[in-house]
Amino acid sequence: MRFVFAIVAFVVAAVMIVAGIAQRTVFAPPSQIAATTTVKGDPRYIVIDGAVLNAHPGQQTLSVGGGDTKSQVVAYGRTADVKAWLGTEKYVSLGLDKTTGDITMKSVTTKATDGGSTSTPSPTSTPAAPADPATTTPAEGATTGDAVATPNPNPAGSDLWLEEFDGEDAQVTRMNVPDSISVIVAGDGTKAAPNQIRVTWPVDSSTPFAFPLIVGGLVLLVIGIGLYLWGLYAIRKSRGPRRKGGPKMPKLPKAPKYKPSKAVEATPKGRRSVRRSMVAVPITLVGALALSGCSIGAAPSASVPVRTASPITTELPKAKDQLPPAVTVPQLERIVKRISATATTADAKADPAIAKQRFTGPALQLREANYAIRAKKADEPALPAIPASPIILSLPQATDTWPRTVTAVVETPKDANGAAQAPLSLTLVQETPRDNYLVTYAVSLEPKAKVPNLAPASIGSAVVPPDSKLLKLPPKDLAAAYGDVLMNGDASTSADLFSAEGDTLRTQVGSDWKAQQKAELQQKYGATSSLDFTSAVGAGPDIAMATNDSGAIVWVNLEETQTLKVVEAGAEVDAGPTSAALSGVASSKTGIASTYGYQLAFYVPPAGSSAKITLLGFAQGLVSAKEVQ
Repeated sequence: MRFVFAIVAFVVAAVMIVAGIAQRTVFAPPSQIAATTTVKGDPRYIVIDGAVLNAHPGQQTLSVGGGDTKSQVVAYGRTADVKAWLGTEKYVSLGLDKTTGDITMKSVTTKATDGGSTSTPSPTSTPAAPADPATTTPAEGATTGDAVATPNPNPAGSDLWLEEFDGEDAQVTRMNVPDSISVIVAGDGTKAAPNQIRVTWPVDSSTPFAFPLIVGGLVLLVIGIGLYLWGLYAIRKSRGPRRKGGPKMPKLPKAPKYKPSKAVEATPKGRRSVRRSMVAVPITLVGALALSGCSIGAAPSASVPVRTASPITTELPKAKDQLPPAVTVPQLERIVKRISATATTADAKADPAIAKQRFTGPALQLREANYAIRAKKADEPALPAIPASPIILSLPQATDTWPRTVTAVVETPKDANGAAQAPLSLTLVQETPRDNYLVTYAVSLEPKAKVPNLAPASIGSAVVPPDSKLLKLPPKDLAAAYGDVLMNGDASTSADLFSAEGDTLRTQVGSDWKAQQKAELQQKYGATSSLDFTSAVGAGPDIAMATNDSGAIVWVNLEETQTLKVVEAGAEVDAGPTSAALSGVASSKTGIASTYGYQLAFYVPPAGSSAKITLLGFAQGLVSAKEVQ
């Protein structure tokens, strides 16, 4: 019975090992699902809808080819944003046929009308075979040609994208995006987009039973060998030694030996023949297992270097009536880094043309004046640099239209002496889908500023209209009211609206400082000259974003002009080194008017609140100077 059990163990072990090996080789499932298509006609833009990317579960891997490697761009963003950026440009849209699961193509042309824009797709959609690019039909309306000559907008570097890959990095990218996200594939606007599109999804190719089968088979094989050796031992032991005793029997006459013919093959019999046949079974099994060369572990796969997109850490709102935030946190971090790089280059070269790429309004006005002063006054310090990171607060506007407003508070590194510096608040505005975000206000926060509770970055905040009466003071009236406080101090009719605590600007240039400047001039030059101060609302926009307590953070622009006039005939006034550098007049017999620009950030409580308006931060500097005629 031991030999029977051994044979059964050998047979079952062989079946289990072969089945385990087959699961890892012959019957192994595919590691991925692929959908491939080729778009003919040299389109400049190809849009891959989120339905295509989510046709199968798992992380999507997008591969593109067939275009100029150096100029190719692959980016993704919200579907509405991608279409808004394209505007009236013609593009090929890749969709999904839910019935067959095939990729479809259609040529889309958006025509602008008086009431907006309407999308006019081609009347037919051509299915693209997911595995054979040769069977695809070109999108209707597409034009053929080797190159695109007319320049079109270049999507590279746009702040609208959640993630962007350029050049060789765009050839293979991994992403994990929802249905509301679309991918745009393009060239640089002058060349055709890469037209070979391949999307792959991972498939669970694990074989959970392969390892237990192979291990179980090996265990049974060892058991079978043990039973076989046990059976041999039992047979040998049962033959034991024989006793010797009694008289010897007479020898019988020897019979003639039988000599078999050479043509008859001798067949071994007895226990030794059984032993040889039994040994053949395990030897054959072990040899087959060794020759198979199968490894129980997973076979290593060749690694291909690909770019993996940053995860969308900011969740998009799920409510239908909730507008999405203008930017996500990773997107804003990338935008601030770009702004920082541009500002560093512009400040180093004192080049206003470079500054215009990322600055506008009061922030640009202050930098342009600083560059002009530094060109003639070598010891004039540069404006504070724009830090690239880290962002300690982000407040995007919740909107799906333009213009869009975003606020970012960036931590400022310590100065040369190791002293801490106030964080910098940047107010960014994007006017149109193809425009980048421009810094409109860049203010340093007050040391004791307390920012009220704000909406999280994943939800965003609403922009408050400039004439809103839901606040303690409408945003459009804020600059004039605060200017009157700087001019008249506690005697101002608006003094009770503003909190004086922590307001360092009022200490620096308030009514007390102005009175002191007039007194010093009178003491030094007597009645030969006069000094007057006037304030006016600047040209910068009034921007207000709602807080969680129904109040708002408001940014306004205020200008204050200091006019030094000659009163007595023959007298002369000194413009001062800074005003002289900006005006080109060192002294005048009539007078000098110097205008200072103030970028101001306030917290304005809701209407009916007993709280006061608080200055959160400011930036100020000379923006213009001229001789009074």
